[in-house]
Amino acid sequence: MDDIQRKLALIDAQLAAGPLNSYKQVISTAPLLFAATGLIAGILIQNVLFEPRIIWFWLTLLALGAIAAVLIFALATKTKLGPFALVLLSFCALICFTCLGAIRLTSFRAYKPNDIRNFVTNQRTLATIRGRIVTQPYIEQRRWTFAKFKPTDPATSFYLKMHQVEAVNGWSDATGTVRVQVDEPVLDLKTGDYIQMYCWLDRFKPPTNPGQFNIATYLARKNVFVAASVKSRDGIEILRFAQNDGWSGIFTKVKMKLRETATQALLGNLSPEDKNRGLLEALLLGYRGNIDSSTYRAFRKTGLLHLISLSGMHLGILIGVIWLLCRVAGLMKPTRAIICIIAIGIFLLIVPPRAPTVRAAIIGWVFCASFLFRRKSNSINTLSLAAIILLLVRPTQLFEAGWQLSFASVLGILLFCYRIHFFLYEKITGLPWRKKAPKAKPFFRIVARPGPYLLRLFSTGLTAWVAGAGVLLYHFYTINPLTSIWTIVAFPFVALILTIGYLKIILSLLLPTIAALLGVIVTALAGLLIWIVEHIAALGLSQILIGHVPLALIILYYCFVLFAGAGFRRPLIKKVICTVVVLAIVGFLGVTKWQRTHRDNLVLTCLDVGHGQAIFVQLPGSANILFDAGSFYKSNIGQRVVAPFLDYIGTNTIDAIIISHNDTDHINGIPEVVEHCKVKAVYANDAFFSRTDPWATAEFLNKLLHERGFKIKPLEEDLDLSRSANIRMLWPSEDISQNEELSDNDKSQVSLIEFAGRKMLLCSDIEKFAQKELLRMFPNLKPDVIIVPHHGSVNTMATEFLQTLDADISICSCSRRSYEKQLAEKPANNTKTFYTPKDGAIAVRIDTEGALRTETFAERQ
Repeated sequence: MDDIQRKLALIDAQLAAGPLNSYKQVISTAPLLFAATGLIAGILIQNVLFEPRIIWFWLTLLALGAIAAVLIFALATKTKLGPFALVLLSFCALICFTCLGAIRLTSFRAYKPNDIRNFVTNQRTLATIRGRIVTQPYIEQRRWTFAKFKPTDPATSFYLKMHQVEAVNGWSDATGTVRVQVDEPVLDLKTGDYIQMYCWLDRFKPPTNPGQFNIATYLARKNVFVAASVKSRDGIEILRFAQNDGWSGIFTKVKMKLRETATQALLGNLSPEDKNRGLLEALLLGYRGNIDSSTYRAFRKTGLLHLISLSGMHLGILIGVIWLLCRVAGLMKPTRAIICIIAIGIFLLIVPPRAPTVRAAIIGWVFCASFLFRRKSNSINTLSLAAIILLLVRPTQLFEAGWQLSFASVLGILLFCYRIHFFLYEKITGLPWRKKAPKAKPFFRIVARPGPYLLRLFSTGLTAWVAGAGVLLYHFYTINPLTSIWTIVAFPFVALILTIGYLKIILSLLLPTIAALLGVIVTALAGLLIWIVEHIAALGLSQILIGHVPLALIILYYCFVLFAGAGFRRPLIKKVICTVVVLAIVGFLGVTKWQRTHRDNLVLTCLDVGHGQAIFVQLPGSANILFDAGSFYKSNIGQRVVAPFLDYIGTNTIDAIIISHNDTDHINGIPEVVEHCKVKAVYANDAFFSRTDPWATAEFLNKLLHERGFKIKPLEEDLDLSRSANIRMLWPSEDISQNEELSDNDKSQVSLIEFAGRKMLLCSDIEKFAQKELLRMFPNLKPDVIIVPHHGSVNTMATEFLQTLDADISICSCSRRSYEKQLAEKPANNTKTFYTPKDGAIAVRIDTEGALRTETFAERQ
């Protein structure tokens, strides 16, 4: 522990020397920290102001700051200002880089008059465009369970850098980038191809459900605002005379060749369906698109996703392998450093250029350069340099979870890891049983002796978790308190996989036989790692789901972390403040979690799934019911819509899933929901089990759920899940369920929810016969809220049905096309009608007094 004690003594000495000398020490060792802080501040300020016209203010302030810095520096050289001059210079640098951050964000968001977004309004536009493919075309991997029932082929997507667009007056030059989707697999297009497309152009739509991934915002941060849709490959023409010309084409071909070579060297003949292949490709090459969904969920639940995100650990192991090979070859340190610098550059050409990878590459370059110039690098200064470079290239990275998590974790490790390590070491060595135990025991040889590797690994994992916990909670709504422990379990396997995998890639061209043997070993290790992580995830101890939290709480949390790690002259006051803040944060999270799982009110949320249905009901108490989960045109709504919504509201338990009938637009998202959270029971009426199942969807779902340990239970007349709310099953009766002359739609389940004197009628897909029978059987039904039958289709709507029921609120869960064509029949004048394609997710709340309130997701945006 001598090294740790030395560093801590140095920090204490700096603090004891006074704030000015401590500030001077920071300036002299990590001057770029002030530049990075100012750059971040400028980006944040300009993002809030969102006013391009004040760029002259920033330019003026930048000029004044630069002039002030020059004057202070000139004055300091002639007079003895001492540390005070450094303080003034650091403030000038802070101001200048704040201005630079604001200016860079403004310039990044600025676009030319001929940008492609100016050719597209809020309506779809038919156009012919020309441009160059800048990313490798990717064929959608339809891995969701009901994909084979989707009536379309897998789509192909890529990004196109615009050159020209055909307007009224002929071809015009255009700039910008377009995201292209072809509604079928395309195999003959590649990066660098110059193409012409006949397509539909459209703006990206914002999310329509709580928690849903915001693709529009995500792509806007990359300056991509327009989507191009092509029906088939026939709509694309390759203009070969312009293909792969110039340095950009050569550079693209080199990148593709390097990636193909590295992939082949690593994966060999592994099947694309092999789970181990997907994990290896993610771990060593950074391509996570092929990782198995169950494997990904297991890593996420255990908080180990950082292990399959290319970062400093991965690059460090790669450079370590290369450094060792160079040392074995007898090369000197400067030569090794040059080879490692080149290797890092090649590595960046192979892997996706994500923020953690580029940040690690910059740190690696600086580390290697220190051997060439014989200068010792400062870790925080190097990290600041990486942040400055990345934000100057694309300032909007600051708002992305990956960037925030990467830099927060590394900064936390640099600032606090030694302190936490030393604190834990002191506590362990100070325990009475430790002093009395013989030092020859393996525990003390591995953990408790000076320089303990496992304790250091745990300290690093704990520090990274503390630094990244706020980011994870804000973006992913969860807390993973056991991540540090699971990191100790998984890290040895990850380290072995990375070491052997990178060694296999390097040796595949030189010693193919040895490389093949290493391939067998690394594949087996990948399978073992998957097995371990999935079993840890199955324990159900790794994740605490909180749901969305306000940004103010996250800011308070990071202020607490910085305050707790900083020096303070009055320890007692510091302990009191830290205790109060911890209790406040934990108390707020505890109360929030309790309120979201124990309610007095009833909340019904009709999610926007297009042509389909997914209705989530939170009953008074703690019970939750999901009525259907499916969509006809939208893919994988269980994972893309329902699961994110459940995470957003902080719910990981569903007491019952009620299946209305066997149409795919009502059930094809259920398997993903069952995999995502704890489901206690799945129910369906007698008609669901009948033999009239032409598409075999009921049989397919029943088999899938049976494999996961579920048996679909027959639906009783009533469900007793809440003391104060009543759920009645109105339709179909037993004789109707057995009537083979009726359609499956007319046999679909109709449910009535009653609470505090209010009624909510869920009609599913019943058609005219069932609608008339309901009116005959229940003449005094009179619901307050009605989910309109069959997505509001007027072709299957009995004329008098909605008028007779005369509900206060009606909700249509339908597609955009159905809404635009006004397929929904207009109810009585006193009924307020909501449409999911227009209003997004629609929440209806009923309190204990019977007061009814509606809220749409569109209103909240």
